[in-house]
Amino acid sequence: MQPAFNARSTDNDKANSEETPVQHSNDLLETLKSFDTPTICNALEIVAPERRLTGYTTKHLQCPFPDLPPIVGYARTATIRTTHASELNGKDARKQRVSYYEYVASKPGPTITVIQDLDGADVGFGAFWGEVQSAVHKGLGCLGVVTDGCIRDIPQWAPGFQALAGSIAPSHAHVHLADFGKEVRVSGMLVRSGDLVHADRHGAVVIPHDAAAKIQAACDLLTRKEAVILDIARKPGFNVEQLAAALQKMDEIH
Repeated sequence: MQPAFNARSTDNDKANSEETPVQHSNDLLETLKSFDTPTICNALEIVAPERRLTGYTTKHLQCPFPDLPPIVGYARTATIRTTHASELNGKDARKQRVSYYEYVASKPGPTITVIQDLDGADVGFGAFWGEVQSAVHKGLGCLGVVTDGCIRDIPQWAPGFQALAGSIAPSHAHVHLADFGKEVRVSGMLVRSGDLVHADRHGAVVIPHDAAAKIQAACDLLTRKEAVILDIARKPGFNVEQLAAALQKMDEIH
């Protein structure tokens, strides 16, 4: 079981997430889901080369469900703490809990929750995510979670709900929501509320909204280029001379 939310924010909860949202077509989201996350990163090197060193997870995250397909959704961001109890009373905690869930369920969707654990050296001390939270978030239109904190209840996890987490641990300790709807950094990836996030077993990446429609063409180009190398590398008798010729041919594909 998971505990009720606690948090320190009160009157400004909804203000955190009231920027004008960007929404893409369902067809575009389906197209993006057809590629794995490394391929999306490769495509971004073409369509947004300035992001070669930013915008994706750079540290290993546990993926208990590696066979799930890629997910693409709009970020719902939050921060948590687990090593000390919340300072909110029960009434304020309930108010915050409802506000957070309203934020998670808000349009556009589908969503991906990105949660940063603020416990520093004790990151992952307690689990925010488990059987209840995975079921609740899935029911509110969320496709999965990316967090540097820990998760638990793996056998009871909501079916089809993806998870990338810093660790797996048994207790929720004093876990409580610190804030939501603001910028977070998880495993080196900077995420703002409403960002378009792509994730799979490899990690996660933020797709700039103005680059999303360019991804398919870039992936198609990469596929054609890589095919020149892969086709010859997989044939008997492959050698360096053939590789050199293939590399030249690959460079001629635009």
